[in-house]
Amino acid sequence: MDIPFNKPFTTGGEIRYLSQAISSKQLSGNNHFTKQCQLFLENRFHCPKVLLTHSCTAALEMSAILLNIGPGDEVIVPDFTFVSTANAFALHGASLVFADISRDTLNIDPCCIEKSITERTKAIVLVHYAGVACDMDRIVLIAEKYNIPIVEDNAHGLFGKYKGRSLGTFGVLATLSFHETKNFTCGEGGALLINDPALKERAEIIWEKGTDRSKFFRGEVAKYSWVDVGSSYLPSELQAAFLYAQLESHQRIQDKRQSIWRLYREHLALWAEDMGVGLPMVPEDCEQAYHMFYLLMPSLSVRQELINYLKEKSILSVFHYLPLHLSPMGQRLSVTSGKCPVSEEISDKILRLPFYGDLTEEDQLRVISAIKQFSFPSSI
Repeated sequence: MDIPFNKPFTTGGEIRYLSQAISSKQLSGNNHFTKQCQLFLENRFHCPKVLLTHSCTAALEMSAILLNIGPGDEVIVPDFTFVSTANAFALHGASLVFADISRDTLNIDPCCIEKSITERTKAIVLVHYAGVACDMDRIVLIAEKYNIPIVEDNAHGLFGKYKGRSLGTFGVLATLSFHETKNFTCGEGGALLINDPALKERAEIIWEKGTDRSKFFRGEVAKYSWVDVGSSYLPSELQAAFLYAQLESHQRIQDKRQSIWRLYREHLALWAEDMGVGLPMVPEDCEQAYHMFYLLMPSLSVRQELINYLKEKSILSVFHYLPLHLSPMGQRLSVTSGKCPVSEEISDKILRLPFYGDLTEEDQLRVISAIKQFSFPSSI
C-alpha cells in the first residue's frame, strides 16, 4: 500500500541502544534499559512504581491479579474497546458488565457506569479513547461513592491530560501500550503504573513470576522463593532499549503527531460539516495525546465505500472496534443482556485515517484530497 495506515516511527537512537544492550550480554528483562524506562515514567508521572511488561494486555492481567479478581466478581468495562480490556479480567473468572460510550468523545459514559454497579462490582476499567480523557471528575466521584477501584487502560493516552493532570494517574492502577500502532513503540510492549503504594511489593512479585527475586537481588532476602501467583510479564532488554530511545524523544514524536492531527482537522473541518461527517471532539479541559484521527461517516455502507475508494488510490484506512457485547465471548461472559446503542452506531460509522510519525505533509494532503473527491451516494 502506497500510504499505509500505520508505520512505526524510529528516532535514530534505537540502534545505538540496541547495540549497547547486546554488548552488555544481559538480554533478559529487568536490567539497565528496563530500569531506565521505568525510572523515566516514574519521574514523569510521580508514580510510586512502574513495571515494564511485554504488552498492555499483560499489564491488565497483572491488574486483575492485584485486585484479587475472581469468579463471582463483576468488572465494568467500556463496550467500545479492544478485547484485552475485558479479556484480562475474564481470564481470572470475572463476569463482564459492558457500559455504553458517550457520543462526543467515544469514552465510557459515566451514567452507564453508575447504572451498572452492583454489590459484586470489583473494578471500573476505563479507556481514554484516542488519547482524549474520560470525564474523570464524574467517574472518580462514582468510584469514591461506591468504594470501587479504577483501572485506567491508557493504551491510547500516554502524555495526555485532564484538567492539567496526567492520564494514568487517576486510577489505583493504569496500563500503557507500546505496540507498534501506538505513539511510542518497541514493537510489542506495555507498562503497569502502580499508583497505590500498598500494591508495589506484590506487583513486583507477580511481575517476577510470583517470586521475591527482586528482593533477593537488592539484598533484602537471603534467597528467593515462590511466594505468590504470577507469570512471566517482563519484556527483554532489547525491547526496553528500543523503547528508551522513543521515550527520550517523546516531545519530538508528540510535536510531529500534533502537526498531523491539526492538518487533518484544518483541511477536513468544513468538508465534514457540509457532508454530515463527524470529527474527533476534544473537550476544552483535555490535552489529548494525538493518537489517532477518525471520521464518523453517515452510515455503514458509506463508510465501507470510502474505505474501498481510498484503497483504490493506494491509501489504507481501517475501522474498529466491534462492540464487545455482540461478540461470542462477550455474550458468554456478560451478566447483562442490554444493548449499547451508541457503541453499535459508532462501530458502524468510524473510519481511521493513516496516522504515523513519518507521514509527510505531501502524503497527508493526498489522503485529504482523495477524501474530498469521494462522491457520496445520492441516497444519503
